Amino acid sequence: MPEVPDHLREGLRVLFVGYNPSLRSAETGHHYANPSNRFYKLLHLAGLTPRLYRPEEDAALLELGFGFTNIVARPTKAADEITKDEYEQGRVELRHKIETYRPYAVCFVGKGVYEQYSGRRNVAWGFQPEPVVAGVREFVAPSSSGLVRMKVEEMAAIFRQLGEALAASGAPRTIALKEQERDEGGR
Repeated sequence: MPEVPDHLREGLRVLFVGYNPSLRSAETGHHYANPSNRFYKLLHLAGLTPRLYRPEEDAALLELGFGFTNIVARPTKAADEITKDEYEQGRVELRHKIETYRPYAVCFVGKGVYEQYSGRRNVAWGFQPEPVVAGVREFVAPSSSGLVRMKVEEMAAIFRQLGEALAASGAPRTIALKEQERDEGGR
């Protein structure tokens, strides 16, 4: 199956990191494309996006300052099919992406994703006290998979903490705004 392309650029407000693409995401070429996945609904309910986006619009979220990648690139039916070696390789590659692009925050969509990346266990929801990459805030959110039994409202409340931190940080709401501010400051 083909890999789902990352959506990365410098100046991201948030880099969202999933486990790996679903088979549906691999078929369509878009992140969080499984019809049972609640990712885009959660972003909207949490106030991170001004409207409800569809999976085929994932690249458009770059303009809002949101990027996408996964800790493992290989699509599978379920995350439990990911091997230890794939996680080890993915951890190294993900850290390199974070160090290269330096987003304001990295949102790990699932505690297990963060645990695989950081090597830490029993982490809490929300911002983590000691980031793996200094200067980049790490946020742990629930997996948006339809298999997760947590109520959507509870999940959205956790994602909302990320939005509140972004608003309080003064991080530009869009990449275009950040580029405009940079250009005006350079004159």
